[in-house]
Amino acid sequence: MIELEGLTKRYGDTLAVDRLTFAVRPGAVTGFLGPNGAGKSTTMRMMLGLDKPTAGDVRIDGMHYAELYDPLKYIGALLDAQAMHGGRSAYNHLLCLAQSNGIPRSRVMEVLDIVGLTSVARKRAKGFSLGMGQRLGIAGALLGDPQILMFDEPVNGLDPEGIHWIRHMMQRLAAEGRTVFVSSHLMSEMALTADHLVVIGQGRLLADTSMADFIAQNSRSYIRLRSPEPERLRDVLHQAGITAATSSDGSLEVDGTDAAGLGELAAKHRLVLHELSPQKASLEEAFMRLTAESVEYHAHNGTEVGAPPARTPVGPRRAGWGADWRGPGRRHDREEA
Repeated sequence: MIELEGLTKRYGDTLAVDRLTFAVRPGAVTGFLGPNGAGKSTTMRMMLGLDKPTAGDVRIDGMHYAELYDPLKYIGALLDAQAMHGGRSAYNHLLCLAQSNGIPRSRVMEVLDIVGLTSVARKRAKGFSLGMGQRLGIAGALLGDPQILMFDEPVNGLDPEGIHWIRHMMQRLAAEGRTVFVSSHLMSEMALTADHLVVIGQGRLLADTSMADFIAQNSRSYIRLRSPEPERLRDVLHQAGITAATSSDGSLEVDGTDAAGLGELAAKHRLVLHELSPQKASLEEAFMRLTAESVEYHAHNGTEVGAPPARTPVGPRRAGWGADWRGPGRRHDREEA
């Protein structure tokens, strides 16, 4: 388990991390989200003893990172896949890590096989593509077979099958009771991978909750209805005390009720429905709403960052490892785009 207590980091007058307190527990994939400049990388570096906190504390299984004996056996991390000697082969890069951490030589080929790099084990890392370098970085994190794993942008440079593999690998690790902490800006992938979310903005904790609760608390879910008789549908809803909003395509949007009840109401009044569909917000939409005030670098295209889609209100709104642990096949040992 990773535990942070009041973790703070200042660089001169800049407060990069502001009194962060949370725990990353075993048995789940915990996603670490935040806008650019939110302090995610600084936080992860302090977890690994690469930066010293200005205040507060961070412990790995109850110890500071510097107190860990053979640290790769406790925690494996991928922070920068390019942080390697380009003149060394993939095998020798991992062998250096293994020998300095008391890890058997045989483990090197095991992890190269896991990440699909067996066929290029003796090739120099400087000739690797971005995706191959990423796989080598993941192999380094897995080398000590640790109970805690940290990944920063693990899908960077991977092809679609590689993304599928790393997603299921992380879920498999968590299912084995390990602690998995992953930072990514790819919201669609995080939504498929993470069970729990820690969200920060401007160095402060914004959310520490399950994926489902995060989306429910920071977004709007509603039912969309379309009918060839929109005015009559609106009247029927109004008579039932249901407030609807008209969207730009002419459909009606209803909050605070369920699809089954609306379907029965329409049937009772012999109303034809062309659409009756529950609409749930994505992780990206929920994230944008929560962090709208914490974005440091704004790009402007005529729409306010984090603003919800425009709607025409009709009334007041009423208040939700791969699947195969051995990794991708050998045919993916080759360079990835």
